[in-house]
Amino acid sequence: MKYRKFKKNNRDISILGFGGWQLGNTEFWGEMTYDYGVKLVQESIKRGVVFFDTAPGYSNGLSEKIIGEGVKEYRDKVFINTKFGHKADGISDFSVSSIEESIESSCERLQTDYLDSIIIHNPETYILEGKTNHFIELDRLKQLGKIKSYGVSVDSLEELKIILNNIEIDVIEVMFNIIHQEVIEVFDEIEKRGILLIIKVPLDSGWLTGKYNELSEFNGIRNRWDSETKKNRSDIINRIKTIVQDENLVQYALSFILSFSAVVTVIPGVKNKNQLNSNIEATNFELSDQIKKQLIDLYNNTIKKQNIPW
Repeated sequence: MKYRKFKKNNRDISILGFGGWQLGNTEFWGEMTYDYGVKLVQESIKRGVVFFDTAPGYSNGLSEKIIGEGVKEYRDKVFINTKFGHKADGISDFSVSSIEESIESSCERLQTDYLDSIIIHNPETYILEGKTNHFIELDRLKQLGKIKSYGVSVDSLEELKIILNNIEIDVIEVMFNIIHQEVIEVFDEIEKRGILLIIKVPLDSGWLTGKYNELSEFNGIRNRWDSETKKNRSDIINRIKTIVQDENLVQYALSFILSFSAVVTVIPGVKNKNQLNSNIEATNFELSDQIKKQLIDLYNNTIKKQNIPW
């Protein structure tokens, strides 16, 4: 496993993180027992993964519980990033007054007395603009040692620019992959500030594995794509396969993201040991400069104009 430095905290972070949305989440991701989830977390640690991403709202708190049980014997070796805004009971509450309570509840589920990082989970624009006391409160809790760092999880370049122009933060989680490249524009600024940059949705919800096409049928959250979106995505995937000359795209998708030095860690979801092994193997693959340029050109010349929805 390779590691990159989170400069603000002087922590070594595995370039492959563990996305925890799927843990215990039978509604969206199929059956996974509590015990299997714990073993998957522990196997990840043994393979060198030290970064774990979760949230209270993932499986009504079960994701945090599984990760907490899995890492408790390795707590000082791992970095836990969780979120604020969507509670374990399914209610959304972004009020400043609920931040400390949310942190305490997450700590209880995670079996820890501190969080390495907490990020506000897709907040409204006015919060990103610094028009509230959210970051003042987070800084207070950081000074108390309840959290080691804080930041935001966002989806777009516009949101990134707003937060960078208004707030000093430690951590940013953002969607970025071969199909969604707009955020590259601010990577240099993020790296210059020493921010821990976490990349979510690296495989574009499975499309960048190469296994889906326009005829694929989906359940759960992946059922959001209409036939036109599936056709457009399928065409893009075929273009990518032509560029890389391969049907399996995982190693190209992850190595493309990690080819940008601003990125500290990438967090694909892990449902089983086969996926874990595939993700780890992919991080050992180095994308050629030629293929990287072709993938960037594909985005700028074609994908960007299509406005492909998440």
